[in-house]
Amino acid sequence: MKLPVNRKRPAGEESTRLPAAVFDRWRQPFARFLRIEAAGGGALLLATLVALVLSNSPWAPWFLDLWETRVGLGVGSLEFSRSLRDWINDALMTLFFFTVALELKRELVLGELRSPRMAALSIAGAVGGMLVPAVFYLALQAGQPGQSGWGIVMATDTAFVIGCLALLGPRIPQSLRIFMLALAIVDDIGAILVVAIGYSQGLDGTMLALGGLGLVLVRVMALGGVRHLSGYFLVGGGIWLAVDASGIHPTITGVVLGLLTPARRWVGDERLYAILNRVVAHPAGDHGSGDTKDRHTLQLAEVAVRESLSPVERLGMALHPWVGFVIMPLFALANAGVSFSLTALSDSVTLAIVAGFVGGKPTGILLFSWLAVRSGLALRPPELSWRLLTGGALLAGIGFTMALFIANLALSGSLLDSAKLGIFLASVVAALAGVILLRWGRPLAGDGIDAG
Repeated sequence: MKLPVNRKRPAGEESTRLPAAVFDRWRQPFARFLRIEAAGGGALLLATLVALVLSNSPWAPWFLDLWETRVGLGVGSLEFSRSLRDWINDALMTLFFFTVALELKRELVLGELRSPRMAALSIAGAVGGMLVPAVFYLALQAGQPGQSGWGIVMATDTAFVIGCLALLGPRIPQSLRIFMLALAIVDDIGAILVVAIGYSQGLDGTMLALGGLGLVLVRVMALGGVRHLSGYFLVGGGIWLAVDASGIHPTITGVVLGLLTPARRWVGDERLYAILNRVVAHPAGDHGSGDTKDRHTLQLAEVAVRESLSPVERLGMALHPWVGFVIMPLFALANAGVSFSLTALSDSVTLAIVAGFVGGKPTGILLFSWLAVRSGLALRPPELSWRLLTGGALLAGIGFTMALFIANLALSGSLLDSAKLGIFLASVVAALAGVILLRWGRPLAGDGIDAG
């Protein structure tokens, strides 16, 4: 017999909820992303505090040496190994950037950023939030030993920003959350491109070509209808190894593969309902579990239900909790440890980073956003006032995760310690300033009036 799969509901039986199903296709994943991101921000903060306490305690030598432990494989004279910290920064962070790229792809194809003018506002703000802080930093560090750290001040920490917005609850509109999420994601993508271009050394053309062939293979597999994710992970691992050997930082692999992931469903609603209507209930009794028509129909329905979500959505849902609650806290534990010294507060690298995040970030975001709206390239939602944008721009100065990531590539020794201190100070100041303005700030002149 047929199961009562019927999309037509009797009058009055939740009939008003049917149109919301289309809206829920992007609203529910977005809300889930924000909840995990906010909770992940708490886990990230806890791991950071643990790292800071241990690195300034009698256990500091043991704690810092732990992350230098070599881990890998060796066969005869061949050895493939790196420190525990490098495995976290290179391999696990690839999954972080893969998840970031998945979210960007989903928003561009299925979410609010489908509108070019809506997307342009976040993209313009992100571009300004990367360029202007770098200018601030270089203005203070040009010709000095810390000059190579210009990329540190370019990225925004998504988890901490969303966590701060979560503290404000309904006081801020959803449009600000969408703007900040998109800005932070574009920021992260830009930062990893900076890593790939500005902090890569000794490129090996042969290995780079192999990585490119791997990407072509991924695309061919997708066009050929390969649905099993295990095959993609296997090819993706090969691409990671090739890119790593090429001299480019391997985390760029996560970004490219994430953007290549299909965002369209393989099974649409009409086909899904048609398949579900073919499901036959198993008769009562013990008839075994052989090769029956019922079993084939159920297996077909299982695949149809799974494939009614796009690969972008399925992978994002599967990986996001692991990234938020495992990978990011591990990254903080491995990289946030630094011994505080009052004399380091006046170090030029520390001051340059604070200036870049606290001064350059909001200046760049607001300036480029205003230019985009003024020129007509971008659209600012009426409820997204310039006061709210200013508060969000201040929060964007929280650059914790990516800033530490780039600092470990760009600097070393005492310069790295000064950079970490600057990152911590700037993140605290930016968080307090942004939350205070969004919570208690008065509207700015011109709020609610579209400057475009």
